[in-house]
Amino acid sequence: MSDFYNESFWTFFIAIGTLGGIAWLVYLLMISTRIKIKPNEEVKSTGHSWDGIEELNNPLPFWWVAMFYITIIFSLIYLVLYPGIGTYKGLLGWTSAGEHQAEVAAAEAKFGPLYAKYASTELVELSKNQDALYTGSRLFANNCAICHGADARGARGFPNLTDNDWLYGGEPAQIKTSIMQGRNGVMPAWKDALGEAGIKQVASYVLSLSGREVDSSEIEEGMTKFNLFCAGCHTPEGTGMTVLGAPNLTDNIWLFGASRGRIEKTISNGRSGVMPAHEELLGKDKVHILAAYIYSLSQK
Repeated sequence: MSDFYNESFWTFFIAIGTLGGIAWLVYLLMISTRIKIKPNEEVKSTGHSWDGIEELNNPLPFWWVAMFYITIIFSLIYLVLYPGIGTYKGLLGWTSAGEHQAEVAAAEAKFGPLYAKYASTELVELSKNQDALYTGSRLFANNCAICHGADARGARGFPNLTDNDWLYGGEPAQIKTSIMQGRNGVMPAWKDALGEAGIKQVASYVLSLSGREVDSSEIEEGMTKFNLFCAGCHTPEGTGMTVLGAPNLTDNIWLFGASRGRIEKTISNGRSGVMPAHEELLGKDKVHILAAYIYSLSQK
């Protein structure tokens, strides 16, 4: 679309539409106020009537005309002072981004000292401070709840933050790193390497790791293929690896679903997940409070 964008043309186009529309309104107002009625002169009918109500050719009330002119003058003053005609920035130089930055700066000046005070407190200790946790809960609601849920219990594809199962580690420092730097989890698709039968065998072996009942004839072959293709990330025991974000397959917690069909789909097509980094958005002090709040959720 940018190939067809011409700044000068669109500025001219918007200016013509805006100022032309105002000029047209002025013209209509002038036409409408031409009607004059002399004292004791009979008001004529326009010839329009509906349901017994006849339209008379009365002049517009002065107060109505005056208000209309006032709104037109206001609109012209507004367009001179503020942006409203293409790339023209207005005499005041106002921008929505500038106003947002001013509000952020005001908020930082007001609450910055409080965040700095909390930031100097060790995370485990901070996770027991009820005032800090309330602040952390507000930060969570505004920045994290859309994916992890208002109760932080997650959903399919989004981790539950209230248990003790952590893809990248549940220690306070690890949680803080996840929030600040974000995470990118990728599991490759194995359908071409394993084939349909191999996928079923590996799925059976994976299910057996968490104590599920499966076809025993598939376990041995599944284990062989698992050690060849999967153990590098999930370890030979299937306990996972927090450095890589590889989940533990020996418990009964499944990010994308626990049914055989979903596990086979995961092995076949792979999975990918991205958590965005929040350091630039929130700043280190707010991330520190947020990390303490999230850590506290799994300690209850």
